[in-house]
Amino acid sequence: MSFVLLDHPLIKHKLTNIRNKETKMKDFYQNVEEIAGLMAYEITRNFPLKEVEISTPICDCIQHELAQDIVIVPILRAGLGMVEGIRRLVPTAKVGFIGLYRNEETLEPCEYYAKFPETITDSIVLVVDPMLATGGSAAAAISMLKMRGCKDIRYVGLVGAPEGVKTLQKKHPDVDVYLAALDEKLNDNGYIVPGLGDCGDRLFGTK
Repeated sequence: MSFVLLDHPLIKHKLTNIRNKETKMKDFYQNVEEIAGLMAYEITRNFPLKEVEISTPICDCIQHELAQDIVIVPILRAGLGMVEGIRRLVPTAKVGFIGLYRNEETLEPCEYYAKFPETITDSIVLVVDPMLATGGSAAAAISMLKMRGCKDIRYVGLVGAPEGVKTLQKKHPDVDVYLAALDEKLNDNGYIVPGLGDCGDRLFGTK
């Protein structure tokens, strides 16, 4: 597994905005989208290309286009905040959805909703979720995608804790992990420190 921390000045600047508890919902949502777009630019740097023959206004020539479809899979609900930022950069990307809840008896993540494009097994799959805390939900979502035949999966998050990165390293050593920030730790309530609070609530104005 490759762990990549995207150390870019604009990403850092926008992360400061979403960490600030005074940032209002509209600006919070906009900055999350913008960070996702900046991350997508870096993440797609090594995506495979194929040659295609086209005609310009001047002549025929050989050019390049993406060799595989890209499918964005947000983990509901906070992952939705990252989707449009990536699609602005890759408008041909398809979107799947996965919803998880925690079983009160086993404490394990369980799937309650899943909907994916038919081409997902042959696509590059970006699992997006802003917060990588314990890593339990992300690991479960990736396992569910593998059970459906997905082979090329990458995790994309905004802020992570070391505990979450270790969980993905242990359970999915073949999945690359991209984060905008790696924070200090989890507190006793499972929140990332310093973090940015409950990302879903701040994105959608719920509590």
